[in-house]
Amino acid sequence: MTPTTSARTSPTNCDDGSHDNQQAKVENLTSHSPHRRQKSGRGIRRQQHIVQGNDHEQWLPEDKRYEEMGPTARVWSAYLEECAPFDLEMVEGWRDGLDVLLVFAGLFLVVVTIFVAQTSQSLRVDYGQVTATLLIELIDVQRSVANGSLVNDIPRSDLTFRPSTSDLWVNGLWFTSLSLSLSTALFAVLTKQWIHQYMLVPSGTPRDRCRLRQFRYMGLQKWGVDLIIGFLPVLISVSVVVFMLGLVLFIIPLQILIASVVGAITFASFATYLITNFLPVLYPSCPYTTPLSQYMFSLNTYIMDSAAFFNRAIFKGYSLTKPASRALKHAEIAGPLISRGLCSASVFS
Repeated sequence: MTPTTSARTSPTNCDDGSHDNQQAKVENLTSHSPHRRQKSGRGIRRQQHIVQGNDHEQWLPEDKRYEEMGPTARVWSAYLEECAPFDLEMVEGWRDGLDVLLVFAGLFLVVVTIFVAQTSQSLRVDYGQVTATLLIELIDVQRSVANGSLVNDIPRSDLTFRPSTSDLWVNGLWFTSLSLSLSTALFAVLTKQWIHQYMLVPSGTPRDRCRLRQFRYMGLQKWGVDLIIGFLPVLISVSVVVFMLGLVLFIIPLQILIASVVGAITFASFATYLITNFLPVLYPSCPYTTPLSQYMFSLNTYIMDSAAFFNRAIFKGYSLTKPASRALKHAEIAGPLISRGLCSASVFS
């Protein structure tokens, strides 16, 4: 009786144990897997495979013999699976920046257009002033006739229109700012079209899609699409600075005190903008990194390398200047290592 009872009850215990193990596994998966936002690329929600490490062999079918590099081999599917999140993160970062840039450029264009429409009248001939001048001259002629004096003695009015220097500078700066803003918006829309073409899903076998994806990515790097996208915020920043300079010149004839306040705010803002962009060049741990910081870092690298070259040439191999890192991201990686004395800056040069 006892063995039979135990035999009958043992499967139940095993089932309970397996059920508990399965429940524990489920809880383990749900508790340790982060809830990430489902990102969509190309307008289609991307399927996310649960891949732990490089276990592509677990969810990709095994290739037949001698077909490991065939058109439908799993190495191509694994490549596409690995590249999808990389491309998605890169493209979403570009799209977010371009969307913000387009919104700011649109609002800024409205402001600049209002000011330009107001001040551009000063560049045209004021026919009301011309009429008033001619009326004054006509009155002088009538008085001369009434007094019996010669009409030729009355000086003629100068009707030649010449805009003032202040009007020329203000309108020139504001029209320049307007042109830069429009150019920024145009190139922002153009780059969004480039990104859309890059993310289009090609047809064909996995091998063909891999080749086309790599071909497109190499094209992005070769033609400097990332540099163009990074330069657009610099262009809109220059547009804002040019507009502020024109605003100061516009206010000076009206009220010098107000112009001084606006000029001080403009100078402080522009100085802060330059300092915050230059700080990551000196301190790689500084979080104020922008695309302009990368350009400044490249310029600093060129200057440091040139100084190191001349020092080696003058002092015969003894360099007073250490070579700089080639990229800002290398300096960010090398920063903690250099601070701990684990490597030198020349490793990342």
